[in-house]
Amino acid sequence: MEIKRRTFQGVLNILSFNRHFYVFGFIALALIIGSNYIFSWPNNLYLLVIFAFIYGLTMPLFVSAYVYDFSGFYNLDWLKKINIEDTKDKFNLNINAGFDETSYIIESILPYSKLQVYDFYNANQHTEPAIIRARKVSLVYPNTQQINSNSIPLNDNSVDNIFLISAIHEIRRHDEKVQFLRECRRVCKPNGNVIMVEHLRDFPNFVAFTIGFTHFFSKKTWKKAFEEAGFNSFKETKFTPFMSIFNYN
Repeated sequence: MEIKRRTFQGVLNILSFNRHFYVFGFIALALIIGSNYIFSWPNNLYLLVIFAFIYGLTMPLFVSAYVYDFSGFYNLDWLKKINIEDTKDKFNLNINAGFDETSYIIESILPYSKLQVYDFYNANQHTEPAIIRARKVSLVYPNTQQINSNSIPLNDNSVDNIFLISAIHEIRRHDEKVQFLRECRRVCKPNGNVIMVEHLRDFPNFVAFTIGFTHFFSKKTWKKAFEEAGFNSFKETKFTPFMSIFNYN
């Protein structure tokens, strides 16, 4: 199945899934502008506050357009560079939180390998409004199975590659992250790969998303979680200044 993304689909997704943030932001901006007519703010302070609000509302959209709509992220060319072997005896997992924009693309890049998709979303644990909205509009890959984040229903050492693409930050608790990653390590073959793609809680993403960068986790946090799960080596590759591709084995 060929998936054709709409023009500016990345930006439209950000606006749709985070509309509560934009509604509150524009209401606050309107109140500030209105209050200036009543209280007459100091001019420099007023302009600074207006600039900060406009920056915070628009910069995430510019960066999202760059990353998701113009960088080629969804061509998955970065995945092709990892040189993953594609044969009929290979078994790959794509694990997400119910918003799946990559499984059909992975299938097209690795057409001979078997692909199984798992959705770890739990309404009681994963309560961010954005992922709840995203799940309602997501494509569902055939035979996608619901799992618990602490239990992947596969035998030990049975998977060649596990893809965790912009999804695992939805697991907010550190102990749940570690449990999930231990399961990934258990089912992955000793010479297999766990490939995670995430924004990080770092300076470039602070510039891009301001306070929204707190939705992501730092490289240090991810490194600690993977080490506690038993992984002993990883390679980081930057895809744009705002995205990191981690290959753990």
